[in-house]
Amino acid sequence: MNQPETFEYLPEFVEKMEREGISQPVIEAFKYYYRKAVLGDNGLIFDRDLVPVKRDEVADAGDLVEYADAGRSNYPRAAVIVLNGGLGTSMGLTGPKSLLEARGGRTFLEILLHQAEKCHTTLVLMNSFNTDEATRKAISRINPGKPPLMFVQNKFPKILQENFAPASWPENTLLEWNPPGHGDIYMALVISGMLEELLNRGIGYVFVSNLDNLGAKLDPALLGYFIEKNFPFMMEVSDRTPADMKGGHLAKFRNGPLVLRETAQCPEEEKNAFSDIDHYCFFNTNNLWINLRHLKNFIREKEVIRLPMILNAKNIDPRDKFSPTVYQIETAMGAAISFFENAAIVRVPRSRFYPVKKCNELLAIRSDCFQFSDEGGLLMNPERRDGDPKINLDPDFYGKFDQLEERFKDGVPSLLDCRCLTVIGDVRFEKDVKIIGNVRIENRGGTQAVIKAGRVIDSNIVF
Repeated sequence: MNQPETFEYLPEFVEKMEREGISQPVIEAFKYYYRKAVLGDNGLIFDRDLVPVKRDEVADAGDLVEYADAGRSNYPRAAVIVLNGGLGTSMGLTGPKSLLEARGGRTFLEILLHQAEKCHTTLVLMNSFNTDEATRKAISRINPGKPPLMFVQNKFPKILQENFAPASWPENTLLEWNPPGHGDIYMALVISGMLEELLNRGIGYVFVSNLDNLGAKLDPALLGYFIEKNFPFMMEVSDRTPADMKGGHLAKFRNGPLVLRETAQCPEEEKNAFSDIDHYCFFNTNNLWINLRHLKNFIREKEVIRLPMILNAKNIDPRDKFSPTVYQIETAMGAAISFFENAAIVRVPRSRFYPVKKCNELLAIRSDCFQFSDEGGLLMNPERRDGDPKINLDPDFYGKFDQLEERFKDGVPSLLDCRCLTVIGDVRFEKDVKIIGNVRIENRGGTQAVIKAGRVIDSNIVF
């Protein structure tokens, strides 16, 4: 990273944000983080400053059934906030991921609307400048009985890696800006007026989750527990597995509060300790519970929430690897756990964490390994015995959504009895295929291979 010697470009950033009509608190936040970036402050958190959170220190969701009635009785005082800022660029999408068909002919957005209707709960969407217009148009077409509330998160200008100057991309000026991570939710709630609107509606508690995590839904026992214990903030955590070694983990500062440490905040020489899932045994599912009155009081007292900075290196056009390299200033909403006295964590089953980041996960949730509960949440099929299926699809042929659609246009194979499916090369699947056990399918030829309709596969195949 090549830092300039001064903040010479900062006035240009401020002028650019003022021209865009961005509010002064957001400009001040950007200036704060920009100075840290220029000075090389990378927000590292060292192992010597941490102690692990032990399993016997954490409440288990399975033991909280007694709070379910209290939770249900408080449904009218609760809302679900869903982070709807993403475009799904990792799957080659150019529009909101919320409008992608997730399962059963329904988009992510339609599933969320159905869940809110089933639970008689207020749904709130935090859109980004990338997703707001398309989302509003989609809701108008769907015309739900109770439309969701919506607010738009803030935006920061992208920073050229070369010299920390404002990034310019005349071909598409929208690409000069980025949503500043989901940590922006706290400032966006205040600036948009949504915090006051929810409180005025009698809503004092919110459950926050990612749009693409179909396992996340309002849980009455967790809501009741959160309210009865009067926590200001609660994070759902789950046991780390080898697949989670790169994700953020929970710990405690020595003689201090809980802390979420992300991969980017770990010194390079401590990566092995960071990845020790027996030592740091919990990861953040990004399912959070927030007491809105506590949040309002906190902001009134502190005026701002300055979360640890994440400096994300990207191409200015994420679909063009030859476009200029930039930094995006972002923050993670879970990092706020360090700021709230008496914040809590609760251990939840893996079933509350089914994120869809890539086409591998999308294929899994579309399969018969999963089904919907009566409340509209995604559940593992009770007939399945092997946990989450492990799916590895060749990114050259399945990395983009349209590629996946073309190769599975006749339907997703039955994966109910599949432990692991690996596909290498160009392979298309016809209808009613069934995969059993651990299967590797490889096409070494120069033309597309086809798995014929009705075939049952329980061993490796090489074309």
